[in-house]
Amino acid sequence: MVWLMSGLGLVILLLAGDALVKGAVNLSLRVGIPALIVSLTIVAFGTSAPELLIAISAVLEGAPGLALGNVVGSNTANILLVLGVPALISTLSTSECKTHKTYVFMLMSSVLFIGLAFTGVFDWKVGLILLAALALILADAIRDALAHRRDAKANELEDVEGADPDMPWWRIVGFLALGLVGLPLGANLLVENASIIARMYGVSDTVIGLTLVAVGTSLPELATTVMAALRRQADVALGNVIGSNMFNLLAIIGIASFVGPIPVDPEFLRFDLWVMLAASLVLFPFVWMRWNMSRAWGGAFTALYVIYVVAILI
Repeated sequence: MVWLMSGLGLVILLLAGDALVKGAVNLSLRVGIPALIVSLTIVAFGTSAPELLIAISAVLEGAPGLALGNVVGSNTANILLVLGVPALISTLSTSECKTHKTYVFMLMSSVLFIGLAFTGVFDWKVGLILLAALALILADAIRDALAHRRDAKANELEDVEGADPDMPWWRIVGFLALGLVGLPLGANLLVENASIIARMYGVSDTVIGLTLVAVGTSLPELATTVMAALRRQADVALGNVIGSNMFNLLAIIGIASFVGPIPVDPEFLRFDLWVMLAASLVLFPFVWMRWNMSRAWGGAFTALYVIYVVAILI
């Protein structure tokens, strides 16, 4: 039964990811804003829902280290695995994406997060700083969206595969709702049953936390990004990852810190936080030098993630 439920969770993830991409792209088409902006808000928040649920539960249950480890591990997985696997399936045309500013925001969020981590604990005061930074980023995204709507240029999404300028609002809302509800549901179903399978084979709880929890909560991003890659919508794929990483650092830990203090394990300061930052910097040539993320790069990203997992397990 656990194998069946794990498979069901995976199917729900894939279907929900497809629905969320359809809803986000067609929403941007109807209201006249770039798909990237929608990806940085609606899609990013929806795909970060599992991390938020786990972080709050972990703090309430007296395991705040799990909350921090999940966020840091998920951010590393988001870049190396969530972008690597789709690039293996279909080359991501990242050279066409206008993500310069949002990428800089992600790097600034990462540096801010690491700096605050050196205080030793994420409490409500630090949480306020993180949420304030998120508010500034969202305000800038809204300003850009309004400026785009005022622009009389032709909508660049009209020729995007899967975009339907005549799609009724009820279908758009339906796709978004299915995606936002299905993604955390599918992720939780898959993680819980995969954890049971792991214990059946004698894998320790530590190994489960370092691998299944971080990768499992990144599955919504992976499902959404894979479907975006198949639909040749690299802006949705890249925007989803950048937005999710910012939400993970600023919103999830920011909100969870109000539930209870989150101490920072010294090991995070020595290794994991710097790996997360290095993974973010790896995206530089694809954002600023307009490189496409080919299958070769997808393989390299995926291999780097495997090496990272092996390193933390040894």
